[in-house]
Amino acid sequence: MMPIPGSGLAKGLAVTLRTMTKRSHTAQYPEVQPELPPRSRGVIGLFEENCTVCMLCARECPDWCIYIDSHKETVPASTPGGRERSRNVLDRFAIDFSLCMYCGICIEVCPFDALFWSPEFEYAETDIHELTHERDKLREWMWTVPAPPALDPAAEEPKELAAARKAVEKAEAAAAAPPAPATPGTYPTVPATPTPPGTEPAPGTEPASGTEPGTAPKAPEAPDAPDAPDAPAGGTA
Repeated sequence: MMPIPGSGLAKGLAVTLRTMTKRSHTAQYPEVQPELPPRSRGVIGLFEENCTVCMLCARECPDWCIYIDSHKETVPASTPGGRERSRNVLDRFAIDFSLCMYCGICIEVCPFDALFWSPEFEYAETDIHELTHERDKLREWMWTVPAPPALDPAAEEPKELAAARKAVEKAEAAAAAPPAPATPGTYPTVPATPTPPGTEPAPGTEPASGTEPGTAPKAPEAPDAPDAPDAPAGGTA
């Protein structure tokens, strides 16, 4: 079906007329702050306690606007006879926001959660050199980072929380379990058998050999009966 000539122009004029009849809304900025989405990309904050100077953020930055300096320090052994270790100490961490394209790659590749997005965007400067924020300034932006959103109730439990919960449950089960049985190869102590009345040994006599104190002595064995005399030959008279 062929469109009616001039229908597009009529639709465009209709949109213009509807817009002309609506009252315009002016945002009273800066007196009234805008309502930004929770994941707005305003500025990057640094939590330097988590930074291990792995340089992943600087290497993956497409604009090369992250500058990191560090040095190595020797950490003494924590146990006697242990080996000394070396660790990286952060000296400088700066981001040049005049070059930053706000792609968020540095935040995504950081394996230790040292970089975060902040919705703050009011950091314009008259001098372009002031847009290079050193680590002290980046640390200040951490106070403006919003709390993470709540997890989905149907989501899978994080591995760290699951491991911690299992460790606590295992410790509680071990504390509530009954004591372990005796070690194989050992025998429980048997109480001594009381001596029946009337069978106590006379004072000053020792119990019979082979008997233990507190047990009745064994009865003496009856002597063997003598052999009967042989019958006389030829039978009886």
